[in-house]
Amino acid sequence: MAGPAPQEPVKTQQKCIATLALFCCSAVLMVLIFSSVDIWGDSEDGITEENCSRDCRIVLAENIPDDLSLHVDGRHHIPLSVGFHSLLEQAKLSVEVVSSVWDLNAWDMEPTPGTAAQGQLLFQRLLRLKSRGVKLKIASSLTNSSELKALAAHNAQVRFVNMTALTKGGLHSSFWIVDRTHIYIGSAEMDWRSLSKRKELGVVVYNCSCLALDLHRVFSFYWQLHDRDYIPSIWSKRVTALYGKHEALELQLNTTPATAYLSTSPEHFCPKDRTRDVDAIHQVIQSAKTFIFISVTDYLPLVKRSFRGTSVTRYWSPIDELIREAVVLRGVKVRLLISFWKKTHPLTFNFVTSLKTLCMQLHNCSLEVRFFSHKEQKEDFQLGLNHNKYMVTDNAVYLGTHDWVGSDFAKNAGVGLVVRMKDSTKDTGSTILEHIKASFERDWRSRYAKNLQKSKDQQGKYRLLQWSKSQWETKEEKEWNNPL
Repeated sequence: MAGPAPQEPVKTQQKCIATLALFCCSAVLMVLIFSSVDIWGDSEDGITEENCSRDCRIVLAENIPDDLSLHVDGRHHIPLSVGFHSLLEQAKLSVEVVSSVWDLNAWDMEPTPGTAAQGQLLFQRLLRLKSRGVKLKIASSLTNSSELKALAAHNAQVRFVNMTALTKGGLHSSFWIVDRTHIYIGSAEMDWRSLSKRKELGVVVYNCSCLALDLHRVFSFYWQLHDRDYIPSIWSKRVTALYGKHEALELQLNTTPATAYLSTSPEHFCPKDRTRDVDAIHQVIQSAKTFIFISVTDYLPLVKRSFRGTSVTRYWSPIDELIREAVVLRGVKVRLLISFWKKTHPLTFNFVTSLKTLCMQLHNCSLEVRFFSHKEQKEDFQLGLNHNKYMVTDNAVYLGTHDWVGSDFAKNAGVGLVVRMKDSTKDTGSTILEHIKASFERDWRSRYAKNLQKSKDQQGKYRLLQWSKSQWETKEEKEWNNPL
């Protein structure tokens, strides 16, 4: 009698199916990897975490419009235009730029005003990088920029980041990387107004390839999003963060020991180990012991989201609550300087009033708010606009590219730099923290910083009150430490 049929053909068939399935899974995985980003990432020119430079020089770069009567200490500050040109002079291999605006030439103005001259000069120097053999790479969200087209015609590589498709937001980052060694980060855009009409603040950091390498990884993140309408779930290792809030870069800044790291937003733009902007701000506020000085163009703890085709506005609490906690629970002195301009949201005054009421019945409580306003802004809302976006405390500074508006952190792409002095008790007035603090106090005591009060003749309306120059000079410091 014949026995059962042999099982070998069946086993062989099962092995073939398993092998085919494994092959298909591997193929799908490889397709996912290669379709998400360039698996190798961008070249880092031989710079590594082991051989990069940590002995850095940092300088504060400000643009103070001629129309503003503000003293600038030339020993610790450089004009913004000088900072940009110094970076271009250093360039030997590459210049990488991210900016939300490209309007250096003021094409729409006839005749071109003298105030646009610095923008034109900078643009011409960017065009001439080709003749020096320096590669210019630009990441932007602009699709129809005549300036970017002109730069591309002169061998610049320009890549488009479709922020509308990716997050329904905008690209608000503003930074330079030169030779993966020197960097700029701050509020200024590639706009002639940033070099003449608007008040801007940022830093230029020289010979700091460790920090530049990490900022290059942020640039590479944007670079790999070229013409994509989705955010990949798999990324090259060369866009992951080198440093963050839990493991910051240890370095020397002007011979002073310090730590630093970069942050980004929104959350979807934070690859592995990258600190979110909101978390960086959280850490800086929570670590403050005596004071927190904040200077921003807009302050609005609201976020707009789309729900079932309808725009919904909600209270966005993270930063607002951190400020309240610092003032009430830890007794930290907070000063908030906000720009008052054409685009100031009316609800800003409601939130500011709510913050100020915290100290009405509390002892040792200090929370002051002023609005920076130029009298000529009614005719030209960019003139004298305080476009700063930073915070300085007794031990750290956060320099960002976002306004402190909930929707900005939720949808717009931004980048921040956190610098912390390792021993803030030994400050001699020469650290970057002291320089930024001095800039804030100069603005705070200027005639452009005005108090907010309810108007007596129009119930529910607000107006700004300004002290005269003589009053500023005769009032003692203790009066400005009291709540408004």
